[in-house]
Amino acid sequence: MTTREQVLQALQSVNDPEWSRSVVELNLIKDIVVKQDSVSLTYIVSAGTNDAGKDLRRGAVLDALQQLQPGEIRIRFRDMTEFERQEVEKARSASKDPHAPPSQAGKPASSILSPESGVEFIAVASGKGGVGKSTVTVNLAVALARRGKKVGIVDADIYGFSVPDMMGIEETPQLVNERIVPVERFGVKVISMGFFVQDNAPVIWRGPMLGKMLRNFFHEVDWGDVEIILLDLPPGTGDVALDVHQMIPHSQEIIVTTPHATAAFVAARAGAMARSTNHELLGVVENMAYYECGKCGEKDYVFGRGGGAKLADELHTQLLAQLPLGAPDNHPSEPDYAPSVYKADSPTGQLYLKLADAVLDYM
Repeated sequence: MTTREQVLQALQSVNDPEWSRSVVELNLIKDIVVKQDSVSLTYIVSAGTNDAGKDLRRGAVLDALQQLQPGEIRIRFRDMTEFERQEVEKARSASKDPHAPPSQAGKPASSILSPESGVEFIAVASGKGGVGKSTVTVNLAVALARRGKKVGIVDADIYGFSVPDMMGIEETPQLVNERIVPVERFGVKVISMGFFVQDNAPVIWRGPMLGKMLRNFFHEVDWGDVEIILLDLPPGTGDVALDVHQMIPHSQEIIVTTPHATAAFVAARAGAMARSTNHELLGVVENMAYYECGKCGEKDYVFGRGGGAKLADELHTQLLAQLPLGAPDNHPSEPDYAPSVYKADSPTGQLYLKLADAVLDYM
């Protein structure tokens, strides 16, 4: 089966007619999804590019990929954002300047938000509440840690913070050398508004204060040598979600939905927001996809079927996982008790490990 790496390798020789540089070198190819019998991708172009220009680019991509025999090839065009245009101009200038200074990749980044920091950000979003977005965030983070990755979670759902409780965290972050040290549990570093609110009090703040708190989570927290940070976004497309999208323009995103048609329809807005703010979609996770009887093993599709696959197709991305309706079989007497974290050897825990593998393969 064709791989994402093979697609990128094949496109190395394709030069964009406007920029006269490799489309891979300029990062003009986005959202590559490889399936058994097809390859789909997004080619970003300057606003105003006419149909003839798109046809020229489509032909070059098709010619380059035919050697892989990938089956059907679907190419989508999207206008580049102003941020993307600036990045393309930088890449083009660097590639044609023989006297460009050496890479600074070995130097520590000034901010964890800087692309040079090497940290991968994965935002987990949903169109509405109640679809299990935070459950997916927590268990995906734990699964990535079980796969040996150094992982952190930013609980960016400021009004509806729940990550500390879901992970069974009872301690609070410490202040060391004027920096906040996140709490670590199951190998995952966690920072949340829940640590700074007493007795589950409601957060009655307006947008500017919330934005400032989110920035503190990135600039005032000592994340150490974390490799991947997951962001549990608030549901919908409100101010807080927009702030996060704008703070981390190089983030990737997972959309969580249930199989119900209405939930998938609403979730499409979150996917559209991701694209409009320069986020690359990793894929869709369909939560509560079915209920499996513990005695007979029969599956009951409580909320219908097909919503996740339809949403993935609409967003031109992949369906990463279908997770069952249920709760972890954990007991409060267990030393590592957490209300919402599945054990690695449980059936659902295994599904989350497969989801983690799919995410790592894509990244």
